[in-house]
Amino acid sequence: MSKTIPELTLDNFDLVMQSKLPVLVDFWAPWCGPCRTLSPIVEQVAEEMSERITVAKCNVDENQDLAMKYGVMSIPTLVLFRDGAEVSRTVGAMPKPKLVAEIEKNL
Repeated sequence: MSKTIPELTLDNFDLVMQSKLPVLVDFWAPWCGPCRTLSPIVEQVAEEMSERITVAKCNVDENQDLAMKYGVMSIPTLVLFRDGAEVSRTVGAMPKPKLVAEIEKNL
């Protein structure tokens, strides 16, 4: 993968949300099996859709305040933001075509 996915924290979350492109945030944790399953799919989507969306990750163990602020109750949770507002949310691992379809319908 040629593009590094930024890791969100309280310090940089607002800066990433100011992106001109929609932002897909992957709320995850290293111990979460479904998160590890979904991670390579998210990385592929980040690479393939880099002209249309920004992708970022948020480790919920290290950023519990952000997880609480956005109501993340289960992981993995993927939240798509446009102009700083949530437009889509999915919970759980999913195949790449389903993730791409969810993003596409909310662009």
